[in-house]
Amino acid sequence: MNEVRHECGPGCRVAPGVLLGLVYRDQAGPARLGADCVIRAGTIIYGDVVAGADLQTGHHVTIREHTSIGDHVVIGTNTVIDGHVAIGSFVKIESNCYIPTHVTIGTRVFFGPNVVLTNDRYPLKQRASYRPQGPVIEDEVTLGAGVVVVPGITIGRGSFVAAGAVVTRDVPPQSFVRGVPARCAPLPEHLRETNLALSWMKHLGAQP
Repeated sequence: MNEVRHECGPGCRVAPGVLLGLVYRDQAGPARLGADCVIRAGTIIYGDVVAGADLQTGHHVTIREHTSIGDHVVIGTNTVIDGHVAIGSFVKIESNCYIPTHVTIGTRVFFGPNVVLTNDRYPLKQRASYRPQGPVIEDEVTLGAGVVVVPGITIGRGSFVAAGAVVTRDVPPQSFVRGVPARCAPLPEHLRETNLALSWMKHLGAQP
């Protein structure tokens, strides 16, 4: 049987079939969750994960060690977060996304389904000099369905990346990004409003 260690805040609901605080090595700390989290069946959360209030996972989510997650974050079914990742608050990650190690994700960020981030410029080559470097996704960024972001890229605050784009260069703030390879244009005025999920409104004091 897998050993688990965890600490949960008040109001958390953890479904049967969850591994919460999986001990991945002897010195591992517990997984620590804030209040009112909902962890659905099949989810595996390793030790040394720290999450704020109101984390929600779909089914069969994996969150590996040394991941920090803010408040009011949704992580969709079958998404994998491979550890050593920092995620801000008010973030929504849809199903089937892949987030490798050494990624930073800001606040009020949206990932559509099947988004893939990468952290290795030359997979399985140059191992002697390999240093993982994931993307930085700044605040209020939207990534449409099926977006791919290559290692070491920064996507600037407020940018909107259209579905299916492959981002190979840094993106300035407030950009509209599309294509393969992706090209940047100024963000249209109607897309300049901040990201706002309906479920965030009561916490942010926002109006629909």
